[in-house]
Amino acid sequence: MSPRASRKPEPVPLPAPMEDRPLAAIGFVLMALLLFSAMDAISKLLVQEYSPFLITWGRYGVNLLLLLPFVLRAGVAPMGGTGLAMQVGRGIAMVGSAVLFVSGLSHLQLADAIAISFVSPLLVTALSIPFLGERVGIRRWSAVVVGFIGILIIIQPGTSAFDVASLFPLASSTCWAFGLVLTRRIGSAAPPMTTLLYTTAVAFLILCLFLPWVWQPLGGRALLLVATMGVLSTISQYFILMGYMRGPASLLAPFSFLQIISSTFWGVVLFGAWPGISTWIGAAVVVASGLYVFHRERVTRKG
Repeated sequence: MSPRASRKPEPVPLPAPMEDRPLAAIGFVLMALLLFSAMDAISKLLVQEYSPFLITWGRYGVNLLLLLPFVLRAGVAPMGGTGLAMQVGRGIAMVGSAVLFVSGLSHLQLADAIAISFVSPLLVTALSIPFLGERVGIRRWSAVVVGFIGILIIIQPGTSAFDVASLFPLASSTCWAFGLVLTRRIGSAAPPMTTLLYTTAVAFLILCLFLPWVWQPLGGRALLLVATMGVLSTISQYFILMGYMRGPASLLAPFSFLQIISSTFWGVVLFGAWPGISTWIGAAVVVASGLYVFHRERVTRKG
């Protein structure tokens, strides 16, 4: 749900190179994926009774509390001018992604929402042209188009199976893609912990503005679940950092698609919901196109 209520793991800027340990890196990423999926499942449980804004506010609040001891010990790199603007923009994009994704979970099956959200790598490819000045060839553009066809197979617009709620994870993925583009722009200008803190603080402050309209007392069970989300989010972000410090992105990125399987597991166990055949077909198309886009980026960088 990451940054969002849950979200697929993202490569973070590294403070210093480390010796590659591929097996350890894969292990860290797989553990992060399992935690992200569990966090998504908790979000779906909570959104049946509480506002997505309130749920996300509580999660970011716990994130902030857990990050503070590390920040007080290591300090925060001061940001100003363009750097600060990009950090704030990243926070806005990530909180928008989180709220929209949780909103979609109130009406969609968990696996459906996750499958739709995997359009974000394709959106990053499209956005990298105007915002990062990157060149995208016809092969990657073709893969992007195929990926969007996969999304259409899942949401089935123009048919009785279409649910307007499927637009929420699509909008969430758009916000997430903007956040990733800003992450690339920030690059190594700020340590990972600094970026995480800015994102968390900005998201938390924005969500505080909505509290007067969405506030309702949280019961004991809800408080425990929100706290669990915050802990899972913090640990998963740490695992992602550890994974990408120990292995190349070319090795780790494809494993993110396994989140569809883990989310399907939670959907069946907690909600008795099996994804339909259109979800499996569409997800396969999106995953295949995403993997091809990633492959072409790797080939381009080597060239």
